[in-house]
Amino acid sequence: MNLDSRVPDVPVSQAWRRCKRDVSVVSPANKRRYTVLVVGTGLAGASAAASLAELGYAVHAFCLHDSARRAHSIAAQGGINAAKNYQNDDDSVWRLFYDTLKGGDFRSREANVHRLAETSMAIIDQAVAQGVPFAREYGGYLANRSFGGAQVSRTFYAKGQTGQQLLLGAYGALSRQVAQGRVALHTSHEMLDLVVVDGHARGIVTRELRTGRVQAWAADAVVLATGGYSNAYFLSTNAKKSNATAIVRAHRRGAGFANPSFTQIHPTCIPRSGHHQSKLTLMSESLRNDGRVWVPRQASDARAPGQIPEEERDYFLERRYPAFGNLVPRDVASRAAKEICDDGLGVGPSGQGVFLDFADAMERLGRDGVEERYGNLFAMYEQITGDDPYVAPMRIFPAPHYTMGGLWVDYHLMSTVRGLFVVGEANFSDHGANRLGASALMQGLSDGYFVLPTTVGDYLARQSPGSTTAEHPAFRASLQDVQARARALLAVGGGTPADVFHRELGQLLWDACSVERSAAGLQHALGRLPELRDRFWSQVSVPGTCDDLNLALESAGRVADYFDVAELMLRDALLRDESCGAHLRVEHQGADGEPLRDDRGWSKVTVWEHRADAAPRPHFEPLTFTAVQPSTRSYR
Repeated sequence: MNLDSRVPDVPVSQAWRRCKRDVSVVSPANKRRYTVLVVGTGLAGASAAASLAELGYAVHAFCLHDSARRAHSIAAQGGINAAKNYQNDDDSVWRLFYDTLKGGDFRSREANVHRLAETSMAIIDQAVAQGVPFAREYGGYLANRSFGGAQVSRTFYAKGQTGQQLLLGAYGALSRQVAQGRVALHTSHEMLDLVVVDGHARGIVTRELRTGRVQAWAADAVVLATGGYSNAYFLSTNAKKSNATAIVRAHRRGAGFANPSFTQIHPTCIPRSGHHQSKLTLMSESLRNDGRVWVPRQASDARAPGQIPEEERDYFLERRYPAFGNLVPRDVASRAAKEICDDGLGVGPSGQGVFLDFADAMERLGRDGVEERYGNLFAMYEQITGDDPYVAPMRIFPAPHYTMGGLWVDYHLMSTVRGLFVVGEANFSDHGANRLGASALMQGLSDGYFVLPTTVGDYLARQSPGSTTAEHPAFRASLQDVQARARALLAVGGGTPADVFHRELGQLLWDACSVERSAAGLQHALGRLPELRDRFWSQVSVPGTCDDLNLALESAGRVADYFDVAELMLRDALLRDESCGAHLRVEHQGADGEPLRDDRGWSKVTVWEHRADAAPRPHFEPLTFTAVQPSTRSYR
């Protein structure tokens, strides 16, 4: 497996400029002869499809939903980072680069992170030009607020709807290209396979979800922008339709899967309320700007929070981490909240919760000031829980959220399969072992607007346009594989819905591979996984046919893929014998409970190769640091 990162051999601050200088380009007249397939139309996919079409390429964009506006990107509420230094608090490209690298516990590729920080400023300019209604100061300047893991204010926001507003901007750019005939938009299509010819990605196979029609599409390059795999946990903050099928099917065709155990547990989620739930709801990290996290000092304190005096409260994040307080990174806050609840100090009916209190903010800003900043988030919380956060504290608890792992890509965003590019959360490249808040939107738009449009041309310039058509035998073989898999699921004839197995799998992952992990727990989960997978393939119920709309077939196919994801997560977590970022192995902690990295043994990316008849095989990309030397990651 070739893991050449293709980072230019220059200082990281010059790498992106050197890359842009040296790439091959396609002439304007030739661009329209090349076809690019973009799978996924969230922020990364919509921006990529619009930008490639604007350059002149023929683009087909595939959307799982009935509209690109339904992408899960809309759920990113809190903001997007950029090194504009509008607050004059000494922010810079360097500081954003360092904060992001440190936030990922020095387990990301240095050059990719620096490029992300460089392009951040252009993202804001692009979004403003599109009419994204960022919050503004009284004088008209764009406003900023703080987010976890940073001591400067660099997060641009549109109330609590930042992801939605940015997606509308990208959707507008995409719609313009659709109207001009440069993008063919295929809604309600799910990618079920990647077609590889002579080591190059030459197309995909999709199922049209409204009719059940399975179809092959040929192209000169394929771009995956399908998000992460956090729904492997069953209960997560992701939309229910968010799934890992596209990246899993690409992995089976040769795309290496990098750092699958690097999964983020977000500290600011509404606690689960019962077995009936199919997903969890996130409260934006932006709330920790003004909300204070605490629990009663006495276990099982049944008093209403307003009746508990200050001296009987433990503001445990402020106590443990005085330098960052409530704005510590997500992995740090999640571990602290779980430890507090494990000690019996959790609040709420289940004891699995901590308070997020806005009483101080209400006194300082007034209700109108708080409502201006967080009104829609407060309304959502009240609608879900029945509690008014203007009057009583919110209750929050950690939950699966973002996945830092994903398909391996080089500096050009190309996977180990030539011609297969991966952008946004679907790739592994920028966040290391933990993602800082407000960086997901930044990466998606950086990849789609600024990186991919440059690097895809370098690949296409060496390819003959239209060299492979859907009549190639590889397409027929892929269609047969997809149909055979569907028939196999339909033929099981069991009586148990796929969601039952998914819930059991999710609990297995939550217990063994979430906030903390241990060798014993991971080995136990790996031992149970084959039995659970066998039960799925012998007992799952998939009624109907594959020739029409079949929601049960869609669900079962995605759950089957989650078994592959779960195996990779567990194997990777067991292999990585260290603690770093969100990957806390209980065997590797300091006296203060903080993670202990092993830079000598594990300053590298683990990249898993799929093998049809054997266990997946790990490969390694060494991580080198020239601009920054790894240091103890402390937020105290």
